[in-house]
Amino acid sequence: MEKLRIVFMGTPKFAVGILDTIIKNNYEVVGVITAADKPAGRGQKLKYSAVKEYAMAHDLTLLQPLNLKDETFLAELKALNANLQIVVAFRMLPKVVWEMPSLGTFNLHASLLPNYRGAAPINWAIINGETKTGVTTFFIDDKIDTGAMILSSEIAIDATENAGHLHDRLMELGSKTVIDTLEMIEKGNVSTIIQKDTADIKTAYKLNKENCKIDWTKSAQEINNLIRGLSPYPAAWCFFGDKNDEWNVKIYEATIISEEHNYVVGTILCTKKEMKIAVQNGFVQILNLQFPGKKKMSTPELLNGITFSTDAKVY
Repeated sequence: MEKLRIVFMGTPKFAVGILDTIIKNNYEVVGVITAADKPAGRGQKLKYSAVKEYAMAHDLTLLQPLNLKDETFLAELKALNANLQIVVAFRMLPKVVWEMPSLGTFNLHASLLPNYRGAAPINWAIINGETKTGVTTFFIDDKIDTGAMILSSEIAIDATENAGHLHDRLMELGSKTVIDTLEMIEKGNVSTIIQKDTADIKTAYKLNKENCKIDWTKSAQEINNLIRGLSPYPAAWCFFGDKNDEWNVKIYEATIISEEHNYVVGTILCTKKEMKIAVQNGFVQILNLQFPGKKKMSTPELLNGITFSTDAKVY
């Protein structure tokens, strides 16, 4: 049994959960690689990644290269003398990096590969109405999320959960799957499965302003899936218009009302405590939202301070 010396690469909170589990299972982490500090907020103060915060708190050796092919970084990485690298939500590695350790470099991806390769697998699984998802460990190759698979673990998606809740459950599942993968590598009994490309593979496209905008001509279910899949971050959005006013509004939570009606799609209907939007096959009732310059609030909180006319629309 070969003793593992691990370099861990990651950036967001999801990666921290995996790194913490590795440490708590008494594996030796000889170095941590994370993103360079970036200015953020109104004051443009340097913001540390979640992984950097964790590494500093646990006195782990930390590297933050701007260029993964930089000779100084490569020398520092080699000097750590790792025999295995683990990547969780980091960035594409050059061959000179992923080939460096003798036992290879494996990635944990938050989907059941080969489906949902790409930047936002948790979000797109919900947006597309999937009833299950999972995590996969695989050895990195020269493409994105295409390497030989080691282990996959499956989980059901609850019909009402959002991306934030699913993220936390997948982080827990991913932690266990990474430990199982490490035990296999440690014992030298890894067997892999080559990913097969088919025409119906679904992709986890990078989220942007355009694909986060709500299209109110779609079905109530599709709209609600988009809202759930983008909550709490980056959030589905649309325009609210009423007479001469227009607001760019984020919507975090909604529910579906299946009911026939004669309203124009996009019509906003309000009582003192409820708001619903007319769609093709019923209504989408808005439960939690955020107007520009305001805090995130429940619909009753919003309607306590604003009144919409009968001409109010979303688009």
